[in-house]
Amino acid sequence: MKEFYNPNRESWKELLKRPTVSLSEIRKVVQPIMDQVLESGDEALKEYTHKFDGVAIENLVVSTKEIEKAGDELNKALKTAIEVAHKNITVFHEAQKLKPLKIETMEGVVCERKSIGIPKVGLYIPGGSAPLFSTVLMLAIPAKIAGCREIVLCSPPDKQGNLHPAILYAAQISGITKIIKVGGAQAIAAMAYGTETVPKVDKIFGPGNQYVTAAKQLASLEAVAIDMPAGPSEVLVYADEGADPAFIAADLLSQAEHGVDSQVVFVTTSDVKLPELQKEIYTQLRELPRWEIAERCLQNSLVIILKNEEEAIELINEYAPEHLIFLCKNAREMADKIDNAGSIFLGYFTPESAGDYASGTNHTLPTNGAARAYSGVSLDSFVKNITYQEITEKGLQNLGPHVEEMAAAEMLQAHKNAVSVRLKSIKKKRS
Repeated sequence: MKEFYNPNRESWKELLKRPTVSLSEIRKVVQPIMDQVLESGDEALKEYTHKFDGVAIENLVVSTKEIEKAGDELNKALKTAIEVAHKNITVFHEAQKLKPLKIETMEGVVCERKSIGIPKVGLYIPGGSAPLFSTVLMLAIPAKIAGCREIVLCSPPDKQGNLHPAILYAAQISGITKIIKVGGAQAIAAMAYGTETVPKVDKIFGPGNQYVTAAKQLASLEAVAIDMPAGPSEVLVYADEGADPAFIAADLLSQAEHGVDSQVVFVTTSDVKLPELQKEIYTQLRELPRWEIAERCLQNSLVIILKNEEEAIELINEYAPEHLIFLCKNAREMADKIDNAGSIFLGYFTPESAGDYASGTNHTLPTNGAARAYSGVSLDSFVKNITYQEITEKGLQNLGPHVEEMAAAEMLQAHKNAVSVRLKSIKKKRS
């Protein structure tokens, strides 16, 4: 990890730049894939699955039999863990339901607001070197709670043409039955445009590599809404002198093993424990099956030593991390000063992996600084809010003249007339 001691504020922007490839270059690769899926449908999906995943698939749809037997292929401990996570995520997202709002803003004028589930949603679940079955829970559970009528899940197959049984089991207990064996940009295109097998959806959810991110952004320009511009994962860990170096190293490595394009940032106001931290990172790294990925990620990662907590808060808000971990005594106090972060983990015993899997919060979060304006996925992400208004005769008499005045000032005579003809009708009826 690269170390920086008291970098001046002018250098922060460059220092905190994410190690990502230019999206404009990636789009040049992704656009032809999108176009081909739009033109050729399932045929294109099969061709790209063979090209990118190295497997020829005749039937893209996961069968009911495959879904049902998935649980038999998992050990009891993992199934129990998935079920516990399912319960906690359900409890937290159920609590996010909003009651319909109804209020009389003035006599005779009633305004309402009601949440409606987005009718058709698509869930993208990364496969590749690490099948993220936890993401199934994070997306499928709120989609079900929101009342989305049609939910389609896409995930890339392995070399045998199968999806990981944990992905299928998580989908099964979450009530998802429409599962497609396709990944990458071609999966995003399929859900955006629709094919013979994959229904066109209204909104696409889910993380992915930079090609998936680019595909989602291209799709959002013309065909479908997306959850957020989520790209490679990232974490910023802040620790004080009381933090255990083993905890710090574990949190940094848990993010570094995601991929070589992930970013890991460690911020502190003391360099006293840096030698111990470096030793812990090396010791823990050697034990990781994905140590090569984590090691390459760490080459682009940062250690930043700042003068005080105030400066640390400023830098954190500048970076706007996806995951923010406060390993310090005054974690809550510091967190209250954070404006920009996807999800915050408080205290010495709150590892980021708890939120990734089973605490109950959602792990689909804004990356690459998008936390300045975007929230992570929640129940709100799967609903749209429709407003209603109902005005009585008395209400229009109270409100109408004000609307007429405003419409006339904007020189929109037809708007004014829509009120005026009604007021004249009321006056005539009562005369």
